[in-house]
Amino acid sequence: MKKGSEFESRRASMVACQLVARGIQSPLVLEAMGRVAREKFVPKGMQDRAYDDGPLPIGAGQTISQPYIVALMADALDLRGGEKVLDIGTGSGYAAAVIACIASKVFSMERVPELAERAARTLVSEGFDSVVVRCGDGTLGWPEHQPFDGIVVAAGAPAVPEALKHQLAVGGCLVIPVGSRHSVQSLLRITRVSGSEFRTENFGAVRFVPLLGEQGWS
Repeated sequence: MKKGSEFESRRASMVACQLVARGIQSPLVLEAMGRVAREKFVPKGMQDRAYDDGPLPIGAGQTISQPYIVALMADALDLRGGEKVLDIGTGSGYAAAVIACIASKVFSMERVPELAERAARTLVSEGFDSVVVRCGDGTLGWPEHQPFDGIVVAAGAPAVPEALKHQLAVGGCLVIPVGSRHSVQSLLRITRVSGSEFRTENFGAVRFVPLLGEQGWS
């Protein structure tokens, strides 16, 4: 089997065994996860592990999240297509690519310059022109492009950053892990019900690297 075909087969198996079998049902999310070549977003030498059921290191103390977690968070955003989404913690750019298969525009923020630069190059080379990557403090959001229909944060916060809540459009969702810095967190979905009212739902225990920044961990 040629390498490209082998990766396609592994990707299909990942969707069936890691996602559908665990309850991911959104056709849009499943199609996106089956479309994005995860092997392009992991470091050289780790491509053979791209579809492992777990996170992988990508350098600078950061990781590319387990495929199931990427799908779970994308599913929790409840996207229908055509939205504007803010992605905090670009990392390798993989989650931004998945979301870009559904949303019309993705603004992605990464605090580590080398990761931001690498992710931007990968996203362009893979044809994800609707993703814009910026290096900066993701806890403060991206005010110039608010309001966002969805915001997703791939790092664990001590509390929900107020800046991110208030950059949500009414009806929009913020998906973020909140809790301990070095242990498990709760994956929360914050829905903006009105200008001043927010609804919180808990999607269970997760474990992420800490969200560093002015409204995160110091």
